[in-house]
Amino acid sequence: MNKKVDFKKKLRHLYNPPIAGFHLVDVPKMNYLMIDGKGNPNTSADYQQAVEALYSMAYSVKFALKPRGFDHIVPPLEGLWWMENMNDFNLANKEFWEWTMMIMQPEWVVSEFVESVREAAYKKKKNSSLMRVRFDAYEEGLAVQILYTGPYEAEAPTISAMHNFMKTNGYQLMGKHHEIYLGDPRKTLAEKLQTILRQPIRK
Repeated sequence: MNKKVDFKKKLRHLYNPPIAGFHLVDVPKMNYLMIDGKGNPNTSADYQQAVEALYSMAYSVKFALKPRGFDHIVPPLEGLWWMENMNDFNLANKEFWEWTMMIMQPEWVVSEFVESVREAAYKKKKNSSLMRVRFDAYEEGLAVQILYTGPYEAEAPTISAMHNFMKTNGYQLMGKHHEIYLGDPRKTLAEKLQTILRQPIRK
């Protein structure tokens, strides 16, 4: 049996960054379990079902691979957030937010294997959103990120400061706002939640 892989340690620069300051990272092409949707994550039943489906698939893949000699700690939940008109993207317009929630998958996971565990996951959870989960690659490239501590609702000043950092250093925003959730809001006080805020950039 191979040693259990912890990607927060293996990919420390992407999933366990320094506590303070903005940092540039080059995010390689990686594979993810993904599910798409639209609406306010705080009130949308679809969002909750989507996240539950994503975790069900991620753990189904993990446990089905263990007998084959592969083992890993399921990586943290990630989210891409955007609107068609990014000028309108703010906390007041959450009902119109579009999102892709995702969990990174190790290089030994392939699409055929994901499909083979989907039916078993559905029989166990009966969550129709499992059928919307897809296995796909995502390549972000150059990005700036910061480790933010605090409530999700209070991220705006940090995001604004991150955008100012980009402009001051001659970078342009591109792609979608990206968040990586290192804490569990069900178990952690809001003021202690840690989230990696990431934004793809270009010169």
